[in-house]
Formats: sequence, structure tokens, C-alpha cells
Amino acid sequence: MANELEVNKIEEKVLDFWEKHKVFEKSVERRKGRPPFIFYEGPPTANGRPGIHHFLGRALKDLFGRYKTMRGFYVERKSGWDTHGLPVEIEVEKSLGLKSKKEVEEYGIAKFNEEAKKSVWKYKDEWEKFTKRIGFWIDLKHPYITYDPQYIESVWWVIGRIWKKGLLFKGHKVVPFCTRCGTPLSSHEVAQGYKPVSEPAIYVKFALKVGQKIKDESTPEKTFVMAWTTTPWTLPGNVALAVGEKIKYVLVHHQGENLILAKDRLEILPPGGEVLREFSGKDLVGLEYEP
Repeated sequence: MANELEVNKIEEKVLDFWEKHKVFEKSVERRKGRPPFIFYEGPPTANGRPGIHHFLGRALKDLFGRYKTMRGFYVERKSGWDTHGLPVEIEVEKSLGLKSKKEVEEYGIAKFNEEAKKSVWKYKDEWEKFTKRIGFWIDLKHPYITYDPQYIESVWWVIGRIWKKGLLFKGHKVVPFCTRCGTPLSSHEVAQGYKPVSEPAIYVKFALKVGQKIKDESTPEKTFVMAWTTTPWTLPGNVALAVGEKIKYVLVHHQGENLILAKDRLEILPPGGEVLREFSGKDLVGLEYEP
């Protein structure tokens, strides 16, 4: 079987071939005049890096575009950039140190908008490299951009058409409202019956395998690493524990057992424990516990 390095080389060779011979562009061009299958990329916001969830979504989008092309449809795949909305505004507020709508207004709406326009292109190169590397066939050279006047005017044109058909009306509606930024909140976030609830949290002891050392010093028998969770039903599937590299941990002798936990969390133990040692999280990396 091919190893990962060999697979990468094969993939990169195919990608280079596609780009050199403009395979994607030709697959679209050859079907001009055929029945169209309309596809517009749900645009990402470029002021955030692409993640694994973007890979999954784009793989599915690519599947439909390729399938319809193979079925003989003319499938223009136009990319886009979402340059509006809360993610952009919050990113700019953080970078400028602004904490309220009043502070944004004092800074200046026009200046704030200019900073937002710069912010949305922060990771453009990473997005384009990511798009090409996963083999997502889409037109990156002629994207639609939501802050572009031509795009904005096209949206108003659509609204105008809806108005002329008599499908718009003026009304009143009560909506959740953010007092900090002065805007309505998304119904998807707050209007689906959410309410504060109390959930149980537990501390679990993971038994260290015998004979291991922390900073060249053996751990005593009956040594356990303590971990906190609100989802104990996932414990059978756990494969590792996480520690903070720079967090201070302690080994505590307590009620006949030796417990490892963060120094700042000693308060969770009943009184009477004796601190035997202190070390950093990096000293725990590599230790093994019993499943």
C-alpha cells in the first residue's frame, strides 16, 4: 500500500496537471450552450482561516458540480467572498480595542468600514491555497464580493423585482436585541427555545501505569491523574488526556491515594491532603494511563 508521502506526491501531480492544462476551465467551456445547472458558492469569510469543516462542506459542493458536469450540464462554478456580518465586525472591534457601538461611532463609521474591508482579505491566500489543494473546482479569478457596489446593486435589483410583484409589506416584529452593539440578534442563536440549564460535572481518576517517571522520579503506586468532564458517557471512547504545558501541577497524597491535578484546583479536594511534588504540564507529556 502507498504511504502518506507517496499519496501526497500523486495528488500534487494530478493537481499540477489540472492547472497546467486548465482541465476545469475546459470542462466548463466545452458545455456552453447546454442546459445550465446554477451553482453559487456559499461564500466564506476570508478574515478567518479555513478549517476541517470547510473541507467537508466543499467536498460535497464539488461532488454536485462535477456530477452535473458529467451529466452534460453547463455548470459555471463562481466563487464568492462574504465581507459582511458579525464575524467581520467583531474581528475589527477586537483589533481596534473597541467595546461598544458608542466607541465604534466615536472612532468613525467610515473608518471602521475601511478597516473591515482590509480585515476580510487577511487570509485570502490561505483560502486559495486550501481550495486548490483539496481539488475543489471553482472559479477563483472572477468571484462575487458582497461589499462590491455591483453585487449590492444586484441585491437591490432582486428586492425591487419582489416589490413590483407585490410580495413585500411593511410590518412590525419583536426581535431579540443586543444592547452592546445595537443590532437584532440571529433567530438561529436565541429563538429556538434555549434556556439556562444545570448539568452535572464529575472528576474522573485515570490510573497511571506503574513504573513511569515524572522529571526522572518514579511515581508511587496508586497514582491517578484527575480530569474534569461534563460528558462522562464519552469516557469509553477517550484516547488521551490533555495537559497545559505551562500549567503548574501537583502530586498530592490523599486518603491513601496519590492524585495529580492542577495546583490551582487543589480546592476541589477535601482538607487533609499532603502535596508531595510540584511540576509543569510538559513533565506529564508521554505518560500512559490504564484505559
